[in-house]
Amino acid sequence: MNTDFYNNELSSLDEKGLKRKILNIEQCGRFIICDNKKMVNLSSNDYLGISANYDIKDNFLSSYKGKIQNPSARLLTGSNKIYFELEELLKKLFNKKSSLLFNSGYHANVGIYSSLLTPNDVIFLDKLNHASIIDGVKLSGAKIIPFNHLDYDDLEEKLIKYRNKFKNSIISTESLFSMDGDFADIKTLSLLKEKYNSLLIVDEAHSFGVYGKGRGYCFELNLSDNVDLIMGTFGKAVGSYGAFVVGDKILINYLINKARSFIFSTALPEISVAFSKYVLENYILENTLQENLFNITKYSLSKIKTTSSSYIIPYIIGENDETYNVSKLLQNEGFFVLPIRYPTVKKGTSRIRLSLNPLIEKNEIDKLSKILEKI
Repeated sequence: MNTDFYNNELSSLDEKGLKRKILNIEQCGRFIICDNKKMVNLSSNDYLGISANYDIKDNFLSSYKGKIQNPSARLLTGSNKIYFELEELLKKLFNKKSSLLFNSGYHANVGIYSSLLTPNDVIFLDKLNHASIIDGVKLSGAKIIPFNHLDYDDLEEKLIKYRNKFKNSIISTESLFSMDGDFADIKTLSLLKEKYNSLLIVDEAHSFGVYGKGRGYCFELNLSDNVDLIMGTFGKAVGSYGAFVVGDKILINYLINKARSFIFSTALPEISVAFSKYVLENYILENTLQENLFNITKYSLSKIKTTSSSYIIPYIIGENDETYNVSKLLQNEGFFVLPIRYPTVKKGTSRIRLSLNPLIEKNEIDKLSKILEKI
C-alpha cells in the first residue's frame, strides 16, 4: 500500500502547526495532570464539575445493579426499561410529545439532518454551527444557505430569496455557541420559522444541564414550545455520555425509522443511560450547582476581556503560532488551556478557550487574568 500521499499531508499539517495529537492526561478532581504537570482544568466541557465529583460517582455505583453494556442496536435487543425511563424523563422535562436517545451529539446531529432533509429541501444555518450539523446536512443533499452569525436580518433576506424554491425548510442554530460563548436569539428565530413555514432545530449541547434549571436555554426563555426539535447531550454538564432529541411524536418516529446513525449503531452503554438519569434526578434539576457556576462566571467576565456572556470564554489571540505559545505559557503557570486554531475557527481568530466550572476558585481567576493582561 502506497501511503505517500497521507504522509505528505501529515507533514504539511505539521509544518503549518496544524497537526493534532491525543494527549496522555489524568484527571484528578478539578485538576489535570499532563507531562507530569498538575494544572487547573480549564479545557473541559464539564460545566457543573460532575465528572470531577467522586462522591457522585461512588453514590451511583453503590446502588447500580444493571449491566455495563447492551451489545445490540436499540431496534434489536439493545433496549430495556432504563432507556425508556430516561426518554420519558426528558419528554416531561421539556413538555414535548416524544424523545429519542442517541450515542453522542455527533450521532444525533448527523442522524437528524441527514434523515429530515432531502435534495428537494433547504436549510438555513448559522455560519458557526457545529461540524456535526454541517456533516449531517451534506449527507442529505439539501441546499445549504448559511447566514452570518447571529445576523437575523441576513437570515430573513435569504428566507425571502430561497424559501419558496424548495419543498421543506429547516432553520438551524445552536443556543449557546461553543467557541464564542454567545447566545442565539431564539424568540426571533421562532417568529421567522412561523413566518416562512420552516422547522426550527436548536442544538443545546452546551446549555443543557445549566440554564432553565437544567432544561436548557430555550426553557430558560420559556420558548421550548416554539422549537420543533431540541438536541442535547449528556457528555458535558451532565458529566456522562450520549445525547438525545425531543420534539413532536411524528418527527421522533421519523428519526427512529430514518436516522441511520440511530438505526445502525449499538445502543448506548446501559450504565451510561442509568448514570445520566441518576445525575439529572439527583444533582441537576432544581439544584445549586448552576448557581455556583453562574457566580464564578460573573466574576471571571469582570476580570477577563472577552466578548462572551457565558461560562465559555474565548480569549482571542489571532495567529496559530502565537496562540500555541500562549497556551504553553499558561500551562507553565498551572492552567490547562489548549489552543483553538484555524481551521477549527476562522483564520486570524485563533484563541484560548476557557471553559469554567463551579470548582474553579476566584484567586485562580485573578492569577489568570493578570497573566493575560501582560500578554
